[in-house]
Amino acid sequence: MKKKLLYLVATVLLVLFQAPVALAKSDSPHDIHFDSIITDGHSDTMSKVIDPETWLPSVNIGQNTPFEVDIPKLQTGGLHVPFFAAYTSGYYNNTPRSISRTLALINALYWTEKNNPDTFQISSTYKEIMKAVRDNNIAAVPTIEGAYSMDKNNAIELLRQYDDLGIKAIGFTWNYSNDLGEGANREYNDPDKTPSEGGLTELGSDVAREMNRLGMLIDVSHMAESTFWDVIKVSKAPIIASHSGVKALKDHQRNLSDHQLRALKKNGGVINIVFYPVFLTNNSQAYVKDIVDHIDHVVNVIGVDHVGLGSDFDGASLPEDLQDSSQLPKLTEELVKRGYTKQDIEKILGKNMLRVLKVVEKTADHDPAKVGRGLTITPEYEMGEIIQERTPLLSAKVTAEKGAKADESSFRVIVDGIPYKPVFDRQHSTMSLQLHEALKERFHVVTFEAANKAGKVTRETRIFYIND
Repeated sequence: MKKKLLYLVATVLLVLFQAPVALAKSDSPHDIHFDSIITDGHSDTMSKVIDPETWLPSVNIGQNTPFEVDIPKLQTGGLHVPFFAAYTSGYYNNTPRSISRTLALINALYWTEKNNPDTFQISSTYKEIMKAVRDNNIAAVPTIEGAYSMDKNNAIELLRQYDDLGIKAIGFTWNYSNDLGEGANREYNDPDKTPSEGGLTELGSDVAREMNRLGMLIDVSHMAESTFWDVIKVSKAPIIASHSGVKALKDHQRNLSDHQLRALKKNGGVINIVFYPVFLTNNSQAYVKDIVDHIDHVVNVIGVDHVGLGSDFDGASLPEDLQDSSQLPKLTEELVKRGYTKQDIEKILGKNMLRVLKVVEKTADHDPAKVGRGLTITPEYEMGEIIQERTPLLSAKVTAEKGAKADESSFRVIVDGIPYKPVFDRQHSTMSLQLHEALKERFHVVTFEAANKAGKVTRETRIFYIND
């Protein structure tokens, strides 16, 4: 009897100890996929949301659309954290035009949020992303692809305005070179396509250091290799390749070599594998297996902690068997087939990108305690407001909280990266700037900035549109 009892106890203990293993083995690709937080490092959907003539937002992706990304497709595909790019290839020697195009796409993202308050939340920090996901919302991360809006006159101030607008990642170049560095094509976007040389410029280095300070991700996709190496030297925080492939499998200027991958690992960054067939294979068509081949290569060279997903939805053609964001579970099915564990798949689908984002924020030298307390600034314009005047009066009410005093000498109004000294009307507690030179383009960004006597700074930033 005693032996039988001991045998029974041993059997029960064995079952208990084996139960977690059995449960892990029973995880289906479907369960793994929809239990994971999934990120996508690059989508060009906002380029399709705006009207091609006015650049004003016109298509609500809260409904079913012909696009590769809309909210119903994101929900069907389990994609929680899409990074939406404000893309421009740059208007050569026309910074105002590049600013306007970039702001048009950022404005479209805010418009999308406004029209879908129960499902879509702009999320620019790790904390905001996790809250949006917990609330069952799409956590939309704003980014910029091609910083052609920045030049020697406006770069740092405009960068800070982009930070105010929630921009989390910036790719310095598209394929063309600019004031920040050399692009993948190693030429400028002038009519003659003038060849460029060198990597990161001095201005580009300054922008990279300021992005580190602000906790913004530096995106090396579309950079020339020389620019990549300069960024590696300058950045003290992890970097990302938002949507690239690996050169060992497809020799393309947009892909990273094994040498670059090892540098990315040392930096602590992530390469997000693009879905664009041209970057994946020499064949005329690509399939999900080709995406996972590139993932396999990264894992073999630098490990599973440095690879993620960067689709290029709505910006490129796609594999034959993955035609939009609703079909993302096919990727997880292929990863399971190849023997990846649930933990590794979770890293690839999103945890790696979220880790990098969290580290970049911790590395930042941006003290929230010195921001936004003591004063309240209320701009006259709402986000995305349409106005009729090319020389507008830009104004905002400044209210001091109890016990706080405003330092009037600190007041500034920044327009498209250019700072101005405003007039302050004490009677009405209003700071204002009357522009005398007509604004050339449609979209603009204005920031009202004030500090209290203790040096704590408050900023409010708005995009506006001129429709004259």
